[in-house]
Amino acid sequence: MIFVRHGQGEHTLDVPESLHKIDPPLTDKGQKQARNLRKELPLTEEDLLVSSPVRRALQTASIWSEGVDCLKVVSPFVGPRMFPQNPEWETLPCDELMDKEKVATAFQEFRIHHGTLETLWKRGINQKPKGEFELLASELIEWCKEQGKKEVYIVSHDGTITSYRQLLEQKTFSRSDFPAETGWEILHIAE
Repeated sequence: MIFVRHGQGEHTLDVPESLHKIDPPLTDKGQKQARNLRKELPLTEEDLLVSSPVRRALQTASIWSEGVDCLKVVSPFVGPRMFPQNPEWETLPCDELMDKEKVATAFQEFRIHHGTLETLWKRGINQKPKGEFELLASELIEWCKEQGKKEVYIVSHDGTITSYRQLLEQKTFSRSDFPAETGWEILHIAE
């Protein structure tokens, strides 16, 4: 599985105020970063591309996969996740998930990951306790294996990618381990 962080979003331009922006899209730089992924990590029709249900991630995945007929799925299993977890923190407006209807209208090339609890589409994985997150992450990994695709690419967020890394690599990470915009991490999954 190759986890790719989305391109630069408008929510990062004037922190902390811009973190309160609802549904921020990619910046021009973020769009360019997404186009660069075509050269750096070329997709094929044999691949699975999973995106977080947040506009900047979906835009990254859409631009990157333009013209490639791979399986494209949107799933709240890879939505934003706080890192580190703190039960006292609230989900920021920039990390609110798009609802399924908006995704289906704006990103028609993506299939909705079915079998997902409706509550996960509303609340996401952002504040899930470690045990619940690990169960959901394991469920996603098994689902990805079942798809039988050559490569699995997941467009997600810095905290989410780092949370998956901790789970799969059984190591402790910090915010300094976050991938850069459109940076990626290859995580090996046992068959």
